[in-house]
Amino acid sequence: MKMRFFTCLQVSIVSSSLAGYIIFFILLPAHTLESAHFQVIGPDHPIIATAGEEIVLPCHLSPKMSAENMEVRWFRYQFSSVVHLYRHGKELNVLQMSEYQGRTEFLRDSIKDGNVSLRIHNIRPSDEGQYTCFFQSSSFYGEAVLELKVAGLGSNPLMSVDGYQEGGIRVMCQSSGWYPEPEVLWRSLSGQHLPSFSESKSRGESGLFETQTSIIITENSNQNISCLIRNTHFNHEKESTIFISDPFFPRVSPWMVALCVILVVLVGFIGLTAYLFRLKGKHLENNTKLQTELDWRRSLNDAANVTLDPDTAHPLLIVSADQKSVRWAETGQDLPNNSERFDSWACVLGCEGFNSGRHYWEVEMEVEVGDGGYWAVGVAKEAVERKGWISHSPEGGIWAVGRPGGQFQALTSPMTPLSLSRTPSRIRVCLDCEQGQVTFIDAGDEAPIFTFPPGSIPGEKIQPWLLVGIGSRISLSH
Repeated sequence: MKMRFFTCLQVSIVSSSLAGYIIFFILLPAHTLESAHFQVIGPDHPIIATAGEEIVLPCHLSPKMSAENMEVRWFRYQFSSVVHLYRHGKELNVLQMSEYQGRTEFLRDSIKDGNVSLRIHNIRPSDEGQYTCFFQSSSFYGEAVLELKVAGLGSNPLMSVDGYQEGGIRVMCQSSGWYPEPEVLWRSLSGQHLPSFSESKSRGESGLFETQTSIIITENSNQNISCLIRNTHFNHEKESTIFISDPFFPRVSPWMVALCVILVVLVGFIGLTAYLFRLKGKHLENNTKLQTELDWRRSLNDAANVTLDPDTAHPLLIVSADQKSVRWAETGQDLPNNSERFDSWACVLGCEGFNSGRHYWEVEMEVEVGDGGYWAVGVAKEAVERKGWISHSPEGGIWAVGRPGGQFQALTSPMTPLSLSRTPSRIRVCLDCEQGQVTFIDAGDEAPIFTFPPGSIPGEKIQPWLLVGIGSRISLSH
């Protein structure tokens, strides 16, 4: 949970007349009474919701006070990713993200006591993650971060006999409606785990997992078996059992067994031969990739000397005098709203643009207030949209990685979580205009982070791009 407070008192004295001073001293106590600190309180543990059902996200003010005249905003990883918005006594659904439209309900019964819980209907796996409950009065604002986990409990396993195979009976087990991806086990009546013959898992349009697995039962093996499907994250499981009696097992002649053995050996020989050819081809391919990587590194003798363009910086960003670093400002600056400047997102572009050759530069991130601030680094096309809401993805002309919430991820559409042992503090951005791709490398240990594949970037001028969050500072390499 992170708290932020600010105080703003603006007094405009229109004239030096006695009436103006009287009005000023009448209004001053009202502002003083309104300047009461508050805290935003949310649960200190993850909230678990079941897919397809509804959940209430609790949030309230402490001490109790009315929030009727405040702005109450529920959002995801970014301030503009609105889940539900209440302002001036009205709910503004026009700014709500499309995936939440018609699914949220603002519980206003206790708003006079500062309670602004949010109900979400028809929970989906995509709803999992962080939510921020944000309050803003005329004098202060604060927020609380909540975590929602989604569980898909799935259907009972459906078991069926799928015919004879490999001298035994093939038994199938199917189930759907699980999230996250479940664990599937076969086990005997005594509880011993049995190896499966085949297993496949797929994710449907609803985001829930379907699973299908099979096992071969022979006459002398366990004939009484069960299929168990387990949600390991939420300690929930479902199990079905089947029994195959002796008369169902096939009787095979010795000649048939010998023929099967010969066929298995022949198929194994063919498979081994094919594997060796593939191994040789893969070896050649790896050598080619390695040579390409070496050529790429040799072509980069020095880092590109990139600087930041103050004319593109959002008013809440301060660019250093040498144009090598940018940080979040506490208050907005009075800057001209030119056509090049970002006005809704705290972004800034580099002065330099590239449309040919290979180039790289390094950026270093500093988060001065906790670790909840968001940031992102990458490249953007010169004609990227600067005004209003923009998509931080290749569809919006941006190719980047960063931390727009609590997890480091690539800004694809949808976002791609990156499983790294640590969040890098210094990132090398490698732009290959010839191949139309950009690669991100941890400049600390030279480990690759993420690559947008060849052909991802169009053949037009590309510029460095930064997104700076609250309490963050980003510097370019000198």
